[in-house]
Amino acid sequence: MPKVILKDVVERIKDKVDKDTSNLEYYIGGEHFDYAEVCITRRGVIQGSTIGPAFHMRFQPGDVLLMSRNPHLRKAGTVDFEGICSDVSYVCRTRDENVLLQKFLPFIFQSDDFWGFAEKNKKGSTNFFLNWSDFERYEFYLPEIEEQKKLAELLWAAQDTKTSYKNLIKQTDELVKSQFIEEFGKLEFNTKHYPIKKLNEIADYWNGLTYKPTDAVQDGSGILVLRSSNIQNGSLAFTDNVRVACQIKEKLFVKDNDILMCSRNGSAALVGKTALIKGLTEPMTFGAFMMVIRSSYYPFLKTYFELPVFRNQISTGTSTINQITGKMLNDINIPVPDMAAIERFRVFVEQSDKSKFELKQAIENISKLMKSLIQQDFNQ
Repeated sequence: MPKVILKDVVERIKDKVDKDTSNLEYYIGGEHFDYAEVCITRRGVIQGSTIGPAFHMRFQPGDVLLMSRNPHLRKAGTVDFEGICSDVSYVCRTRDENVLLQKFLPFIFQSDDFWGFAEKNKKGSTNFFLNWSDFERYEFYLPEIEEQKKLAELLWAAQDTKTSYKNLIKQTDELVKSQFIEEFGKLEFNTKHYPIKKLNEIADYWNGLTYKPTDAVQDGSGILVLRSSNIQNGSLAFTDNVRVACQIKEKLFVKDNDILMCSRNGSAALVGKTALIKGLTEPMTFGAFMMVIRSSYYPFLKTYFELPVFRNQISTGTSTINQITGKMLNDINIPVPDMAAIERFRVFVEQSDKSKFELKQAIENISKLMKSLIQQDFNQ
């Protein structure tokens, strides 16, 4: 099995376009990558967005995008649509399909060996990065082309299974929303004539910890700070963790059944995203651009925050929301069902969560299998 250098088998594509005059519809920013995933499935719409002039690199279906910032987040994946990305995402294609399959390339970028190389060669002090010339020096064992075809077939079959399980999780989430409407109705119409209450009558909420960069610790000690990147698909994820060693008020420690909300972010799409905190295994706080909502109505409120009726109340006539403040939440009017109905809904949600947990375990097992297949080739 030959050993190769990345620059000899992969090229960076520099196809520049003007986002304002091109007919392209979609863009990909850093928020659209998922940790250690070989596919990029999320995207933003260019029209009406706030993306800047750095978004001018065109990509084509089948290209692999490699994020140059924060290598610990393992942001690299293939796309199946056309669009633009910023110049901090490298558009990558194989130089010769007879040497390196394009379909095999995303698995190279998602190997532990590749990201280990990236960590050793990253630059910067706070926002780490690598230039393309740094990535080009990556050296690895490349299977022969026939072996690549066999491995790619196995790996993409496993990826397809993962995708189907993820779709089942999404369908379960949609079922929860459907059950919410079945139980409580479309609350913007209040067809069941529930009493109207202000949000601050049934919940407490506040923003999180402001800390200095010097408070962050890298040795695994300190208190975990929950941020927007820890909210993924309505649940907590721990792929991008920050820990701090500083004084933290008791009020700023989260508790089980708290609702964590992203209240401010450079990406408007992330503002308002929520996760229900469950099964705490250690003390955790949350950042200043986050908000905690604490209420005995949590199973009802968590789903309510995900519905258009909530978004419409805080949008003030625009679909773009850059932050959610306590004052904005104070103005929310909510038809509030009785606690017996909310309890029935809680039981349904918990049953759904059990199904999602089993699916997530299956996804994790497939990911481990894929990783073992990748590693045994690149480390030979």
